[in-house]
Amino acid sequence: MRFVDLSHVVVDGMITYPGLPAPQIGTHLAFDESHGNYAEGTEFQIGRISMVTNTGTYLDTPAHRWRDGHDLAGLALERCAQLPAVVVRGAASGHALGPELFAGLGHGPGGERDLRGTAVLVHTGWDRLWGTEAYLDADHPHLTDAACQVLIAAGAALVGIDSVNIDDTRGGSRPAHSALLAAGIPIVEHLRGLDALAATPFTFTAVPAAVRGLGTFPVRAFATTG
Repeated sequence: MRFVDLSHVVVDGMITYPGLPAPQIGTHLAFDESHGNYAEGTEFQIGRISMVTNTGTYLDTPAHRWRDGHDLAGLALERCAQLPAVVVRGAASGHALGPELFAGLGHGPGGERDLRGTAVLVHTGWDRLWGTEAYLDADHPHLTDAACQVLIAAGAALVGIDSVNIDDTRGGSRPAHSALLAAGIPIVEHLRGLDALAATPFTFTAVPAAVRGLGTFPVRAFATTG
């Protein structure tokens, strides 16, 4: 069994998305300060982090977009853990990735596209720009509404992308988020390392903390192969 880490490391001061504040990582209780609380030779450190939930590699639930959508606490593990997964290579298709990108994916016995229970991960190569101004460019790879409708109809369990946003952010409309989250399909953004996944079967896991009242949270996304 081999694990492939697909998450960006969260560090103090980093920028995930333009206009959102960077995380502030520090210490609530230092090792030296803890000595009076424990026996001789025993010490602990307790950290502190202040951040928006859209930090690093994160998962969106319906509550991120829809007022009546379920939140992180309502996310079923069947939607984000040990999912059979496929990688779709989209870099050569331009920045607006349409339904033709998914034409070759699994089909049911009647010829219909069948992705039930499957995580669909879109590899664009945009992650190579992580940590640079270019990564935050509004002209980034994204899915069109038509592409999302194909994934919804095929029963995808989760959709992920290695770009700064699954939507075109040059306007105020967010059709990819709107459609996928309305269908109860969680979204994982800011993936990395999808180029390391070959054609061999693998599973995908991206489990956030179960927080009541929040729609988005960072995840440790990874693939399991072999």
